[in-house]
Amino acid sequence: MSAQRKLCMIPGPIEFHEDVLSSMATPATSHVDPLFVPVFGEAIEMTRKALLSEKAQPFIVSGSGTLGWDMMVNLIEAGDEVLILNTGYFGDHFADCLETYGAKTTHLRAEIGTRPTNEQIKQAVSAKKYKMVTVTHVDTSTGVLSDIKSVAEIVKAASPETLVVVDGVCSVGSEEIRFDEWNLDIVITGSQKGLGVPPGLSLVIASPYAIEVFKNRKTPVQSYYSNWNKWLPIMQSYEARKPAYFATPAVQLIYALHTSLKQITSQPMEVRFAKHYQVASNFRKTIKDLGLKQLAQCEECSANGMTAVWLPEGVTIPQLVPALAAKGVQIAGGLHKDCATQYFRIGHMGISVMDDERKHIQKVVDALTSSLTDLGYQKA
Repeated sequence: MSAQRKLCMIPGPIEFHEDVLSSMATPATSHVDPLFVPVFGEAIEMTRKALLSEKAQPFIVSGSGTLGWDMMVNLIEAGDEVLILNTGYFGDHFADCLETYGAKTTHLRAEIGTRPTNEQIKQAVSAKKYKMVTVTHVDTSTGVLSDIKSVAEIVKAASPETLVVVDGVCSVGSEEIRFDEWNLDIVITGSQKGLGVPPGLSLVIASPYAIEVFKNRKTPVQSYYSNWNKWLPIMQSYEARKPAYFATPAVQLIYALHTSLKQITSQPMEVRFAKHYQVASNFRKTIKDLGLKQLAQCEECSANGMTAVWLPEGVTIPQLVPALAAKGVQIAGGLHKDCATQYFRIGHMGISVMDDERKHIQKVVDALTSSLTDLGYQKA
């Protein structure tokens, strides 16, 4: 692989399947064209299927994953109490978004590389009534995986009315999520990570209860573009194979999403979950064998779609990232404000995991190993 075309192995955007990219090259098509309407409708249905839900309401809207945070304006009213289970950068910024709409946020913070314990969560939700509890399933800044099944169980046991909101931007498509079975209320994601579609689509999946909370709110939704009063009829119309209009959808991206979701749902989701776990587990062992240490402090709290790794002494981000880029592999530096210059991040999800013949993971390992050697690193 030439240095000009680098293998994109950051924690998103990821590598895209050729068929997905071909779908982006469809000719100009009206968003109400009879050929497009069923494509959008099927994409909505397959989104539900990928989350292992039969009854949730997907919203597929033009925007980044961050727009999904903004859509929580449909559930939040000024003065609502929100508990943020904070495992890094994205917990901080999700809180900023909610505070914009008047939420009163409380952070339950974990040490870098860890997540709040079940006991800490129990104590927090027992001490105060919250409208919403948010949890970042995989915090891309640290590579920490949260146990959203346990979080939902704990929250709903203490307060069935509290909404469980999952930031799944870096987990949908690579981590196990059982929307209905685990009693989740919201999962937020973007197109460019585990779903394997170029950036530009924001996906929010809402439970019937979340829709009920939205419909029963006491004050008007303080947003225009994010307003579910605008978007819910659109999603329902396209799923019923009827065109509708509020704002022009990203037609080509939805064609691409349809193609990717068709690939993803062509086999049981359990196969995809297991393959991501297997590849990630092997990659973590490789990191350990190289004498390196990941940020996540335990196996069960390690993400399966990415890994964050502490830099060895004497090696810096301005050295390591270009070294791998010169070998045709793009990785990412750190993101957490407290230690961004001290670690690097590598993504392993989507076709890079599911298609062994591409040998993406081995290329990363080879480039990383040789780059560290070139930079004078020796395993202790």
